[in-house]
Amino acid sequence: MEHHPVVIIGAGPAGLTAAYELVKNSVRPLVLEADNKVGGIARTEVYKGYRFDIGGHRFFTKVGEVEQLWYEILGDDFIKVPRLSRIYYRDKFFDYPLSFSSTLSNLGPIFSVLVVWSYLKEKLKALIKRPDPQTFEEWVTHCFGKRLYKTFFKTYTEKVWGIPCSKIQAEWAKQRIKGMSLKAAVINLLFKRTNAKSLIKEFDYPVLGPGMMWERCQELVEDKGGQVRLNTRVVRIERHGSRIKRVIAQHDEKTIEISGNHFISSMPVTALLQRLDPAPPEEVLHAARSLSYRDFLIVALIVDAEDLFPDNWIYIHSPEVKVGRIQNFKNWSPAMVPDQTKTCLGMEYFCSEGDAIWEMSDTELLDLATQELDSLGLVDASKVEDGTIIRQRKAYPVYDRNYYKHLQVIRDYIETFENLQTVGRNGMHRYNNQDHSMLTALLAAKNILGEEHDLWNVNTERSYHEEFTQEEWQKRQQELKAAQV
Repeated sequence: MEHHPVVIIGAGPAGLTAAYELVKNSVRPLVLEADNKVGGIARTEVYKGYRFDIGGHRFFTKVGEVEQLWYEILGDDFIKVPRLSRIYYRDKFFDYPLSFSSTLSNLGPIFSVLVVWSYLKEKLKALIKRPDPQTFEEWVTHCFGKRLYKTFFKTYTEKVWGIPCSKIQAEWAKQRIKGMSLKAAVINLLFKRTNAKSLIKEFDYPVLGPGMMWERCQELVEDKGGQVRLNTRVVRIERHGSRIKRVIAQHDEKTIEISGNHFISSMPVTALLQRLDPAPPEEVLHAARSLSYRDFLIVALIVDAEDLFPDNWIYIHSPEVKVGRIQNFKNWSPAMVPDQTKTCLGMEYFCSEGDAIWEMSDTELLDLATQELDSLGLVDASKVEDGTIIRQRKAYPVYDRNYYKHLQVIRDYIETFENLQTVGRNGMHRYNNQDHSMLTALLAAKNILGEEHDLWNVNTERSYHEEFTQEEWQKRQQELKAAQV
């Protein structure tokens, strides 16, 4: 049996961040990764020299510790990328976040008046009875009115999650739709307020995609004595009371037994609980079975066209097509495309393992993506030369109506263990960004080193949101310049 001071399950951003922090402090962990490469959902795939992300990963954060790690690891291999993302609906591009002027010019004054009237009706209702929105549909309708909800939120959100908006927790909307206010948009348009919130205009990006960050991190961990073992799947986690004793893993058809003093897991928490031996109490297993995920696949298409649209990505709100989002990887970094006369587009489909889209053959998916690209009027089908498919299981934890109740049961149980911490998106079943996953892992490593941090209470607002007033952004830029001196 092998023994290691710390055993980390998963070599995505969370697992590798924990490993990196530990080796910097002379602790040599073992990282176990089921895939054949590091990075998890933040890896970079390569097809015939074309590089593409699993969803697109900006490197932007308000968390100074995370930003410092990025620059320690990658240094000068970051480039500055101008940010542009828009909504595509009825063959027109709309600003994202929605702007009053863009909506007015694209949909016309009559529709826009109806949007404002719908919004005012909701506000009048709120004066009579203060609402307490419980679902995504209720929250967005309250904030923007029913007409704007149906036009710009309902179709896309149901593409992403595969369930009605009336069954999605309002908390998801509160976390992900921030700073978008119809009232603020109108006031800004009429009075030209200079302190209105706006999205950041640029972000950092590894020149060869986000996988470059995690491949470099793997090298640094191994250079300092840590181990990262690929193609190694954890199949059982043995416990004695409130302590994890060892994990059983499969590698090249061989079974490996590994004991440790501390364990950090970024694998899906549902799978973690199902692999515990002895099994957790039935109410915990029931909670694990009750949590659900949304899967994801990307059809990467190579297009014989030099310049298609300026966006990094566009959201497809048109209900007549299944594609939810389209990435233009050349606009993230020109180095992602080996032939600058071509373009690589990522057609993203949100699905569930076993459903009709997931079960399509690669040929059928390539045909579907090409046909939809053509029907949207973005690219003529004859321009599509080649493509490939990547399927990603458990990409997004679903925030359904009973999500918090089940997650609380799981959290309470996980916290009874003395030497186990769960981190990252899947480890905590939270829809967070890369930097938040890294922050939970960084704090988990610090806990092992003697500090005390409650990972479940990490403030996601601190790391997630990208909106600033003009004054806040100027202050942020000054801080960054000072840190680089």
